Amino acid sequence: MPDLGAQEVPGDTRAAAPPATGLFNAIFGRGSLPGGADAAWLQALLDAEAGLARAVERAGLAPAGSGAAVTEAARAADFDVARLGELAVLTGNPVPGLARELARRVAPSAARAVHRGATSQDIMDTAAMLLAGRVIDGVVAGLARSAEAAAGLAQAHRGTIMIGRTLLQQAVPITFGLVAAGWLAALDEARAGLVTVRATRLAVQFGGAAGTLASLGEDGSRVVALFAEELGLAVPVLPWHTDRLRVIDVGAALARAAAALGKIARDVSLLSQSEVGEVGERVSGGGQTPAPPGGIRRGGSSAMPHKRNPVAAVSVLACTRQVPGLLATLVANAEQEYQRAAGAWHAEWEPFTALLRLTGAASSWAAELLTGLTVDGQRMAANLAATEGLPLAEHVASLLAGVLGSAEEAHDLVAVAGERALSAGLPLRDVLLGVPELADRLAAAGVTPEQIEAALEPTGYLGAAGAFIDAALAAHESAGPPGGSAGSRGDNPTHPPGGQ
Repeated sequence: MPDLGAQEVPGDTRAAAPPATGLFNAIFGRGSLPGGADAAWLQALLDAEAGLARAVERAGLAPAGSGAAVTEAARAADFDVARLGELAVLTGNPVPGLARELARRVAPSAARAVHRGATSQDIMDTAAMLLAGRVIDGVVAGLARSAEAAAGLAQAHRGTIMIGRTLLQQAVPITFGLVAAGWLAALDEARAGLVTVRATRLAVQFGGAAGTLASLGEDGSRVVALFAEELGLAVPVLPWHTDRLRVIDVGAALARAAAALGKIARDVSLLSQSEVGEVGERVSGGGQTPAPPGGIRRGGSSAMPHKRNPVAAVSVLACTRQVPGLLATLVANAEQEYQRAAGAWHAEWEPFTALLRLTGAASSWAAELLTGLTVDGQRMAANLAATEGLPLAEHVASLLAGVLGSAEEAHDLVAVAGERALSAGLPLRDVLLGVPELADRLAAAGVTPEQIEAALEPTGYLGAAGAFIDAALAAHESAGPPGGSAGSRGDNPTHPPGGQ
């Protein structure tokens, strides 16, 4: 996944952020918020203030050069995050302290453009939308990489037969290509949802004290449009201080992506169990490369030298399993009082940030997982053969229903055969053809051994698997390249954004 801190965006004043450090950040913060959440938020807040200053100048409400001066001063690396955090305690949010500090860093004439007409929530919400856009771009890129890998797996393994499993039990034969096609379809749908949210639901927030922009008089609406244009965000119909549907939409789109990624990771974790062994995560050099300092190998265990744990799949799941609760918190906080919430708005910041961070990390891990996935077709065939025909019981029952005249009678006959096969440890074929009372009934119905043999052939019972794979691949192809990094169209078509 690209380093989002290095993207060039018109009007974006972010300095390149160093990788964030921390005990868990390499797992849960991977690829999502370069420099860490605090640095990402701070720069987004400064970008919002700088964009507003440029808009105010363009509206003729501040001296020429004010916007450029504020933009030049709005660099997160020059601000003390800890000090701003201390000041936030006094006001309940970090914006008042940040705005004052930013104003002190420019000439008095330019300071008139800082925070002009805004309330703290205007800057916080706009920064949240900027932050969401930057992370969504990265998530979309990760989903695109994963989808390409899944498409390759679907195509390469369209004929690789394996056992399908329902309720964790063996069911009927499928192909691994169909499994990968299912992953592909979900990834493409999740990506499309994020692209839509990116293009239509990320809007500036600018309403002033109580949503009227009274302090700007008749210039308010014009400044809103210029503010949105400067930041490449949508122009909302009106301020959305206590209408939190945009926040929920962002969270829901991220949760959909997390659900798609979590399903893939869960499948891989199950298919890579020692007793199953049908897929695995590629280890560089086949696991023979020298261990890094400390002797720790990819997938290793602190206690069991033989272990090769599916690290990428586990890491995806570690991220995605946190997401549903975070989305629920955003939805619960959407009930807000009057024109400014007392606590519910504030309660969004942490779960919203965590959703961005975790989904970004899951997307990055999943791209690594799928591009390095190994598939053991021989093990799949062996696991299917070990069932000795039982997964084809449905096919045999379908055959018999046509000659016995009753689906129930055919089902019961094959069920009895299956029970005998399990208890005796025999192939289903041997029971159907070797137990006299069953063989006699089949013979009386005109069912030949050759028909039974054909019905027990896995390749003859794959149904529309090939067509479904083709459909998923065609849909993926028609979806085209990811469009998540394009500028938003905005809610108001008369004020298109300047581009991002």
